[in-house]
Amino acid sequence: MPKRGKKYRKGAEALDSTRMYELEEGLELTLQAKYAKFDESVDIAVKLGVDPRHADQMVRSSVMLPHGTGKEVRVLVFAKGEKENEAKEAGADFAGSDELIEKIKEGWFEFDKTVATPDMMGEVGKIGRMLGPRNLMPNAKLGTVTFDVGKVVAEIKKGKVDFRVDKAGIIHAAVGKASFGKEKLTDNIVAFIDKIIQLKPSSSKGIYLRGISLSTTMGPGLKVDPILVSSLIKKS
Repeated sequence: MPKRGKKYRKGAEALDSTRMYELEEGLELTLQAKYAKFDESVDIAVKLGVDPRHADQMVRSSVMLPHGTGKEVRVLVFAKGEKENEAKEAGADFAGSDELIEKIKEGWFEFDKTVATPDMMGEVGKIGRMLGPRNLMPNAKLGTVTFDVGKVVAEIKKGKVDFRVDKAGIIHAAVGKASFGKEKLTDNIVAFIDKIIQLKPSSSKGIYLRGISLSTTMGPGLKVDPILVSSLIKKS
């Protein structure tokens, strides 16, 4: 067990590790427990009743958060000609083809997300071993391999979040900044959970949404009642 600092321990004292909170109260306590001087992200972890070892139970997609993530995302687009211009006009930080691939081969990774037109994937595939481990490979299932690059770039810039379940059956994501406040964070969390529920695999048996926890970047985590969060989705 790592030794926790004084500020972390003080924040954790106000939380009951044996209790599952309502979302509003849980958010309030999570925000009260933050202590870093910077604007911390609010992170969510969702435990699912799936076995990711089976392809038909892999939960992976993306969702547009109503209020974005509060994080500036640097977008790189692999495209040529008109599509390169379209990407730049939509706000892409970098757009091009062979010259960008060569820079990446040399070790340049000053970007957070990638998009590619389908005709570029043959060339992009050549650097797949460099992009893949960093979760930077364009993916058709996530909508980042497309000719509609302008739309996708705009969505990413506005707060589109990619997610996938890990080997332990847990999805991790940032759902905003502490400065957003409870109302905006609630909207983002409800939208995020709603999307996950929509993706429930037909082969998943038993309880699907098994647990939800919240924390800030540096602060302690707490559990939120997944049944109560689901009820908020039905009301929205």
